Amino acid sequence: MEWSILICVALLVVIGLVALYSATLGTGHEEFKKQVMWLAISVPFLLAAMFLDYEILAKISPILYGISIILLIAVLFTEPISGASSWFVIKKTISFQPSEFAKVAVVLAYSYLVARLQTKGRDEISRPTRLFASLLAVAVPVLLIVKQPDYGTAMAFLFAIVAILFVAGIKKRYIFIALALVVIALPLLYFFVLPNHAKTRIDVFLNPEIDARGSGYNILQSKLAIGAGEMFGMGIGKGNQTQLGFLYPKTTDFIFSVIGEELGFVVGASVIALYILLITKAIYIAKTAKDDLGSYIAAGIAGIFIFHMMENIGMTMGLLPITGVPLPFVSYGGSSLVTNLILIGILLSVSGRRKKAIFME
Repeated sequence: MEWSILICVALLVVIGLVALYSATLGTGHEEFKKQVMWLAISVPFLLAAMFLDYEILAKISPILYGISIILLIAVLFTEPISGASSWFVIKKTISFQPSEFAKVAVVLAYSYLVARLQTKGRDEISRPTRLFASLLAVAVPVLLIVKQPDYGTAMAFLFAIVAILFVAGIKKRYIFIALALVVIALPLLYFFVLPNHAKTRIDVFLNPEIDARGSGYNILQSKLAIGAGEMFGMGIGKGNQTQLGFLYPKTTDFIFSVIGEELGFVVGASVIALYILLITKAIYIAKTAKDDLGSYIAAGIAGIFIFHMMENIGMTMGLLPITGVPLPFVSYGGSSLVTNLILIGILLSVSGRRKKAIFME
C-alpha cells in the first residue's frame, strides 16, 4: 500500500486545520470546530473504503449512481444558498452537498462500465455508439450539477472522465475532436449560454482592475494576501487581509490565500508539493493496478484531485477564473472532506490489492 498517500493527506489536513484556526479567530473558531468534527466522522469512512475490496464497491456503484441522481434532482428544489441550490440543510446547523458524494458514485460506476466494455475487446470503448452511450451516463449528473449552478464541481467530473478514457486507451482522434469542439464551443458558451455572473467572473479574471471594488475585489485581496506573506509568512493570526476581513470567503475558496499570507511561500509551496506527490502516486497506482477496473478508478480519482488543486490554487493567484472550488483536505467543508477521504480510501484499496500487496491472498 502506498502509505505516502496517507502521510500527504495527514499533512494537508494539519495545515488546513492550522489555517482554519487562524481564519476563525474572530468567530469563536466555529468552522474550525466543525471541521474537526467532520474529520472524526470521515476517518471511519476512510478506513471502510480502504479495507473493503474496490471490486465490491464497483459492483454496487449502479445503486450509488441511482441514489446520487435522486439526490441531485431533489436538491434543486431546496432554498438557494449564495445563489446555488447545492445543499441539503438539516436543522440550520448541518448541511451536506450531494454533488460531492456523487463524485464517488460516478467514478466507480463509469470505471465499472468501461471495464465491462473492455472485456469484449480493447477497442470497444472507441466504438462511437459505445462511447456516446457511456458519456450519456455521465452527462446526467453533470447537467444536474450545472443546473444548481455549480460549474466548478461539474468540471471536476469531466476531468475524471477524461482521465479514465485516456487510461482506457481511447483512440486519439476522439481527443483531437474533443479539443476542436472545446475551442469552437468556448466563445459560443460565453456569448450565448453563460449567465451574466459567470461572464463577469471571466472578465474579472482577465482584468481584475475593471471592477476593483466589486467583482474583482476578492481576487485582488487574495493576490495581496499571498504576496504579503513573502518567504515565511506574517505569522498565525497576524495576516492583515485575513484578520481584518478583507479576504472572503477565507475558510473555503481562499484558504490557500490564508496559508500564503500567514505561513508564507515555504508552506504554500510545500502544500503544492504534497498535492503533486499525492497525484503522482495515484497515477502510479493506476499504472500498476492488478486489473483495468482498478486502473480506471485510480485514474478518475487522480483527475478529480488534479482539477481541484489546479483550479483552487490557480484562482487564488489570479491564474484561473474564480469558480468556488474547494482545496481538498484543506478548505472548510464537511461534504468535501468526507468525500475526499473516501476517495483516498478507495485509492488505497486499489493500491493494497496489487501483486505482492497486503490484501492479496
